[in-house]
Formats: sequence, C-alpha cells, structure tokens
Amino acid sequence: MRKLIFYTYPSCTSCRKTKGWLKDHDVNYEERHLFRNRPDAKELLELIKLSKSGVEELLATRSATYKKLTVNLNDMPLSQALQLLSDEPKLLKRPIITDGTQLIVGYHQDDLQRLAIRDKREQQQSIG
Repeated sequence: MRKLIFYTYPSCTSCRKTKGWLKDHDVNYEERHLFRNRPDAKELLELIKLSKSGVEELLATRSATYKKLTVNLNDMPLSQALQLLSDEPKLLKRPIITDGTQLIVGYHQDDLQRLAIRDKREQQQSIG
C-alpha cells in the first residue's frame, strides 16, 4: 500500500477541511507542514508528473507571493522553477495530497472519496 502524503498549512481553511474529512473517513496519511518541511525539487517534480496541467496546477496564482514575483515561471528552466517553489512554498496551492499515483490539489470531496475507497481496498487486500 502506498503512503498518502498530505501537504498542509494549519491556518489554511481548505487544509483544515481536508484533514477533517480524512480523519472522519479513517484514511491513513502522513501530514507534512508545507513551510516547516518543504518539499524539495525532486518531490515537486514527482507531483508535477502526476498533475494534469504541470506546474500551473500547483501554482497559487492568487497569492501575494506570486503577485510579487518579478519573473515568469513559464520562462524559467524547470529546475529553477522547482527550486523557486521549494524555496517559496507560499507559491503552492494548498492542500496537496498524493499517494504517488494520483494527485489532489485543493479540497475536493469527490476526489477524496475516490482516494478513501482505494485506500480501504488496499488495506483490506493487505490484511486478507
């Protein structure tokens, strides 16, 4: 069974909703504080590989940090963009949830439900 990683920031409303949903549905996860335990460039690359629209899916374009950027991430080499996202986690949307095969960005109950069903199946298969 793959470990579910939940990248979060406790004062984020969507993160608190997601955490509550995961707990209410007995989904096992590893919680990672986005600012204390920042994802490195390698982790971010893995998340981008799972995304539907690349870096844009993870980018918090409404954040003050994004609005203050003096560079265009689309014009940067990928390695530099990944390093910037690692150095400035406020540029990332929250929450980010992955099991290494799928990615959920933001609070989406339907996606969480599919993930919970899959998690339960994998738990049952590992027991039986």
